[in-house]
Amino acid sequence: MAEGAPQAVDRTKPQPVRAGPIARSAIALVLAAQTIRTLASEDAQPRLAWYSGLIAMYLILFALVRWQSRLPQALLHGYLALQSVLVVLILALEPELDSVTAFFVPLAFQAALLFAGSAVWIWVGLLLFLTAAPLAFFHGVFEGLAYAMSPMAFVVAVPALMVANHEAEVGRLRSQSLLEDLQGTHRRLLDYAGQVEELASLQERSRLARELHDAVSQLVFTIVLTARSAQLLLHQDPTRVQGELERLRELTGSALSQLRSLISQMRP
Repeated sequence: MAEGAPQAVDRTKPQPVRAGPIARSAIALVLAAQTIRTLASEDAQPRLAWYSGLIAMYLILFALVRWQSRLPQALLHGYLALQSVLVVLILALEPELDSVTAFFVPLAFQAALLFAGSAVWIWVGLLLFLTAAPLAFFHGVFEGLAYAMSPMAFVVAVPALMVANHEAEVGRLRSQSLLEDLQGTHRRLLDYAGQVEELASLQERSRLARELHDAVSQLVFTIVLTARSAQLLLHQDPTRVQGELERLRELTGSALSQLRSLISQMRP
């Protein structure tokens, strides 16, 4: 019955649940229906003023707690205890009007809003006792428990559903947060992988540049010297020019082969 995402909370300790407008509207309808049913009952007419006064006090306290939820826990327990006493007094006015115990159901709803952890279930236990004990006292054990079964079921079911929905929502938010963390980590890993790949590419290019400088540049320098040597021999000793030209052809072939090898290594 609890709607609305819980706000950021301290995850180290249990937190009260949050109720959205649908849940609050449903409880308001329960209160309105039970108030009308009680005041319209023939059994309530002889003491209508008492019923009206006690129910009005109950409703005022119930409404006030919504705006006073930040009060110290002791005062909130006092609020809930006073409302419970009012319900018992309403029932005591006319024990035959057993439907009055339905007023304990909104108090179970309120307990889940105000308290957390074991405090909620302690109050649920107290409300169960307050639902069953007066009816058993006024109507006898078996008949009283028979009257009490329906409101007791709702006293347990309402906070149980609220707590379960709250825990599911907290779990969903934690899963969403974990997913966002994982996605962020994945993006960082992709960025890191890209940086590593770029670094590897730069290192490979640096290696090829060194090879180009160490090998091909040396060959080109030798080619230049050989060509100059052939030019000089052409005037001084033409018979040796053929050998220099053959050496020049071999050097240029070797340089071309190394250039092709380096170019093929630079391709992706």
